[in-house]
Amino acid sequence: MAKTLRADRDLEPRSTDDDNRSVGTRQKSLAFNRPSGELKGKKVHLVDAFNLIFQVFHAIPEMTSPRGEPVNAVYGFARDLFFLLDEKQPDYLVVAFDSPGETFRHELYADYKAHRGEMPEDLVPQISLIRRVVEVLGIPLIEKPGFEADDVIATLARQADEQGAECYLITSDKDCRQLIRDRVKLYNVRKNQLYDRETLEKDWGIRPEQVVDFQALVGDAVDNVPGIPLIGPKLARQLLETYGSLDEILAHADEVSGKKRRQNLIEGRQQALMSRTLVRLDTGVPLEIDWSQAAVNRFDAKAARELFTELGFRRLTERMAAAGGMKPPTSWKADYRLVNTPEALERLVADLRRQSRISVDTETTSLSPAAAEVVGYSFAWKPGVAYYVAVRGPQGETCLDAETTHAALAGVLEDAKIEKIGQNLKYDMGVLRNVGTRLAGIGFDTMIASYLLDAGARNHSLDELAKRYLDHENIKISDLIGKGRNQKRIDEVPIEQVARYAGEDADVPLRLLPILDEQLKEQDLDELFVTLELPLIDVLAEMESNGIKVDVERLGELSRRFGSRIETLLEEIYELAGTEFNVDSPKQLQKILFEELGLPVVKRTRTGPSTDAEVLATLAPHHPLPAKVLEYRQFAKLKSTYVDALPALVNSRTGRIHCSFHQTVAATGRLSSSTPNLQNIPIRSESGREIRSAFIPGHEGWLLLAADYSQIELRVLAHFSGDEALCASFEADEDIHRSVAAEVFEVSPEAVTAEMRRRAKAVNFGVIYGQSPYGLARSLGIEQEVAAAFIDAYFDRYPGVEEFLSKVLEECLARGYVKTILGRRRAIRGIRATSGRSRNLPERTAINTVIQGSAADLIKKAMIATHSRLPREQMAAKMLLQIHDELVFEVPASERDELAALVTAEMTEVMDLRVPLKVDIKSGPSWADAE
Repeated sequence: MAKTLRADRDLEPRSTDDDNRSVGTRQKSLAFNRPSGELKGKKVHLVDAFNLIFQVFHAIPEMTSPRGEPVNAVYGFARDLFFLLDEKQPDYLVVAFDSPGETFRHELYADYKAHRGEMPEDLVPQISLIRRVVEVLGIPLIEKPGFEADDVIATLARQADEQGAECYLITSDKDCRQLIRDRVKLYNVRKNQLYDRETLEKDWGIRPEQVVDFQALVGDAVDNVPGIPLIGPKLARQLLETYGSLDEILAHADEVSGKKRRQNLIEGRQQALMSRTLVRLDTGVPLEIDWSQAAVNRFDAKAARELFTELGFRRLTERMAAAGGMKPPTSWKADYRLVNTPEALERLVADLRRQSRISVDTETTSLSPAAAEVVGYSFAWKPGVAYYVAVRGPQGETCLDAETTHAALAGVLEDAKIEKIGQNLKYDMGVLRNVGTRLAGIGFDTMIASYLLDAGARNHSLDELAKRYLDHENIKISDLIGKGRNQKRIDEVPIEQVARYAGEDADVPLRLLPILDEQLKEQDLDELFVTLELPLIDVLAEMESNGIKVDVERLGELSRRFGSRIETLLEEIYELAGTEFNVDSPKQLQKILFEELGLPVVKRTRTGPSTDAEVLATLAPHHPLPAKVLEYRQFAKLKSTYVDALPALVNSRTGRIHCSFHQTVAATGRLSSSTPNLQNIPIRSESGREIRSAFIPGHEGWLLLAADYSQIELRVLAHFSGDEALCASFEADEDIHRSVAAEVFEVSPEAVTAEMRRRAKAVNFGVIYGQSPYGLARSLGIEQEVAAAFIDAYFDRYPGVEEFLSKVLEECLARGYVKTILGRRRAIRGIRATSGRSRNLPERTAINTVIQGSAADLIKKAMIATHSRLPREQMAAKMLLQIHDELVFEVPASERDELAALVTAEMTEVMDLRVPLKVDIKSGPSWADAE
């Protein structure tokens, strides 16, 4: 059932589960509120911090905070702690960390853990953040110099067991299996698996008391524990079953069958005893712990919410608020008035006409402006006072006539002299176009202002801004319309209740305006706000309203063809695999690739060897099956996401698809799109181009015209770096990739081969963003030494580029943010004082923001200029889409050349750079033909 969510003007986009959150001062019954007490009969959870950290770091894809720092491990660790607290409900919880430096085991054996590599670069800065998470959740963090976290856990587990507690060790470390007792068990939170005596018996065939001896015999390659050569798990189990313990095995070594095994046992006696000492955990670490401090009711709700907000963990922030309760809203003096009679409407319109600035909002029936019907209007011009004009409501309630009301308000809404402010005004502009009204005089948009002030933040909703700047908890739409099966449409809610909700939507932006406006000026962002982002609202609203026509019959044809290709691919996959299986099941694919075919494991996730696209591409040279699976996945995704989904998105009123363009999602300043996301259609593949062939002009005798910036990011790089060789290549209008290839390979441009150009292109785009020799070698399929030589040669030929990249990072380290060509800012943390050519995630993010963000600035300026020129030139052409560096128009064939000249001029003259801007123009009867 259609409804209006606050997301209509809050987020672009927001996931649907946001409307199911706990709100207000209501408490959720979580483990946080369980009482403390003596240990007997209680549940104690002991977390091996680094064991869990490494698991989540490798399992969760790359994530960044609003400040650009890597946070995937932080998020995973925090989420798993919440899972434990919510689902497992321990009475006591402790997190154990390994202390820096060596332990007593290194004194015994210098090569202990010698094989372990350095901590991954993007994990290092996350450790301190994880410690902060543990701190704000009020969980004791214990580490002991000279001991490992396992020793701390062993000691605490012993204490808990002796006091009669049920103890769960949150770890997948095999060493901890020696701690298993009737009341002590291991729990792998990532796999949701319990490991106890019975599991150990099935797995290793031994008792917990034999684990240390078992590991002493077998050794541990991970920790570089030597064990005894030729003694594997199977033989170790048999020996322990026969003799019971390591001491007895060594005492009867001369009885063991097999000359070499027997010799190894006899000669390896001391090595086995040392290995036993290395793997045996110390249950007597000198610790002083007050168990009452480990009771799970000591969290700092305010500090936790602030930390999770800082890190961009919106859902965890909401869970934290629900767990700890929000403080009551501050005093909110407000007078929200219902307007539902002709007389009251007449008075309101007269008052509105006297104002120089008003706040505007609409309540509607849909999240899509093109499909939305107006339920009511909200207005405010004085903080604390707002008016709700009701045109739809429950049967029996008094509402105004919709058409009469639209006509009465149109004069005010279309009067550019009356400045309009609001939250996500683009949505309201689209809605008003449906009733023939063009909102004019856009003066301030709080969502966009918030985005400019904190581009990396994931949430610029009105709710969030009210909390952050006004210390106010907004009325929730879910409080009005309900949830689940009991959910109602907004026009089924009593209009008196809607008036209070809608009144806030007009009142809050008015209260936020002076605060946000002052901050924009303080950060020198006011000019960017006024001259670029606000004018762009009208451009995007026009594009969304225009929409683009699709050939539904063509999509049906593609659906049949793609379906046929998918069936053929499945048959080929089954033949290559030697059996039928569910290709969409990672588990079944893992079995085929790594067990049946014996292909090498490239990387692992918490559910086993990874089968993602990168892994399949790496495996493709080893066997034809991975390439077929990749092709199958591509066709299956294109068919479900576009070919079969697009017809359902065609608006019945316009016959077009109206996607949404978002200004406040991409932290670099780029636009994004949704419903559908047309930026994800793969343009380099034949199947992707075929999908574009279904996008056509909306009128007979018209064409689609695409204007695409040529190598805009490299031109921005040349402008910023001022590198003479790079700039000279663009000045001469050379093929930049061919030029780089000629320089790097030291040959003439004419002698550059297609392979040389391909490698140069990879260098151009990879090296800029800190791609390592390893990464470049992997992408090109070459030796790492060769890739390193390419990188060296590149920077030798273009020294200005390296100097510029270093300068970007130096300035970011000093200021805490980077700036684009028009002054757009993005705060980034995690830049190192010295990094050489190796880039961590924040450093890659910083450079990407400057270059990609500047390119975004340029095309936004060009869009605004083109948008204003088209009506001045009295052209019928319309701008329909923006896809990164490309603009798509529909145009009468007779205007094609005129439009091409106009767009080229606006895009190339948008800003004076050190190198010329170039635009490629193509046109045709479909979007594919305009490629």
